[in-house]
Amino acid sequence: MTRLCSAALPLALGLALAACGTAQENRSLYSVKQPVVQRANYAIDLRRNGNGLPEQEQQRLAGWFAAMELGYGDRISVTDPAGGGRVASDVAQLAARYGLQLSPPSPADLQPVEPGLVRVTLARSTASVPGCPDWQESYSTHFGNETANNFGCATNANLAAMVADPEDLVRGASDTGSTQIMTSNKAIEAYRTQPTTAVDVTKDLNFLKGAKATSTTEDN
Repeated sequence: MTRLCSAALPLALGLALAACGTAQENRSLYSVKQPVVQRANYAIDLRRNGNGLPEQEQQRLAGWFAAMELGYGDRISVTDPAGGGRVASDVAQLAARYGLQLSPPSPADLQPVEPGLVRVTLARSTASVPGCPDWQESYSTHFGNETANNFGCATNANLAAMVADPEDLVRGASDTGSTQIMTSNKAIEAYRTQPTTAVDVTKDLNFLKGAKATSTTEDN
């Protein structure tokens, strides 16, 4: 009986250790909670004529843009089966009010459009960090010295909330050839090259004396 118990004890310990070893442990400093970017497409169908968009349809589109609160990072595309470019030009003028340019249609925009109609699609991306904050696990049982699931939640959630264009988190921003240092150097260079103006110390002192005398007179 003693031999049986002594043999069963190592077996039980081995099973317990095996169960612990199957758990996924993140022992790196890499956060498992990362920003997730989602894109949603919104579309409006408008009637066209031979000259592009009629004034009434332009007003509809302008109202739709205002209701959707168009802004930086949004992408506007036009699907016009008739072609010609006049409709795209009208839409581009309205989008320019928000500082946006037309983008090429995506495969999701290539849905059938009824004759005599055009489709304007707004593609908008949003970034969020699902599962944050995460305080479900008990830190008293972290015997493996793994990184907590909530690690990085605040940083990544703030990054997702502050990024101007969420798609930059996926494919990055294209190089415009100008860096922040180059931009700031323009202001510094303008300050350095600006002609200096002479300062009349006597005039400034007289101005200060006059202001002091006026203040004293008002106090009395």
